[in-house]
Amino acid sequence: MKILLIEDENAAARRLEKLLGEVAPESEIVGRLDSVEAAIEWFQTNPQPDLILLDIHLADGSSFEIFEHVKVKSPVIFTTAYDEYALKAFKVNAVDYLLKPIKVNELAEAIDKYKRVFLSSAPAADYSGLLKTLRQQDGAQNYLRRMLIRFSNSFRLVDMSDAAYFYTKDKITFLVTRSTAKRFPVDYPLDKLETLLDPATFFRINRQFIINVGAIKEMHPYSKSRVKVDLEPPTSDLETIVSTERSSEFKKWLVGELGD
Repeated sequence: MKILLIEDENAAARRLEKLLGEVAPESEIVGRLDSVEAAIEWFQTNPQPDLILLDIHLADGSSFEIFEHVKVKSPVIFTTAYDEYALKAFKVNAVDYLLKPIKVNELAEAIDKYKRVFLSSAPAADYSGLLKTLRQQDGAQNYLRRMLIRFSNSFRLVDMSDAAYFYTKDKITFLVTRSTAKRFPVDYPLDKLETLLDPATFFRINRQFIINVGAIKEMHPYSKSRVKVDLEPPTSDLETIVSTERSSEFKKWLVGELGD
């Protein structure tokens, strides 16, 4: 069984390889890719694998873009750290989906399902239904509701309603919770988070901060029609001033004219 891994986190990819060695020792990893671009190039120059393990969020975008550019006939097991996607569509169009961190028994069940369903009748995978469903949802996107955060030797699930704000410092992105005022490093840059968070609730006030409307404590006039925002929990030594180019949209966002 030839398996293609498409995963942009090295630790997650190594874990998948280890788990596959346990649940499917007969399998062969024919490639390990970390981006949409690399996957498209791979499919253009290589035969289709027997099975694909595919992360939904890749280094350069959504893995669904792969299906837009190349014909993928292989069965897919989707992997994701979030549950905001059209999982019912995955069930119809793919072998299964696994929520990170992936458990060995869940991977074993997904591999077993692949063997029972796809090896017995060898149907041709068709992802047109999945793409159609996702396109239909473009106008009513399901935004990120929870985030699984890895810190120290454990994991924490943070509901986005408890995310006061995200900020970057020393090239690291942090999330600060409203309930505990604790900060946690997250894997995504602010540019990526802007596409995942509900714009009705979150707004990027400058290059360093994305804030939750519920975390705004007070606002003060600042120079050049800008606004200084006091957040709760406080941001210590970091200034939260809405940039000039975002000031107009920020005011519209405050009254609900953005993010509808």
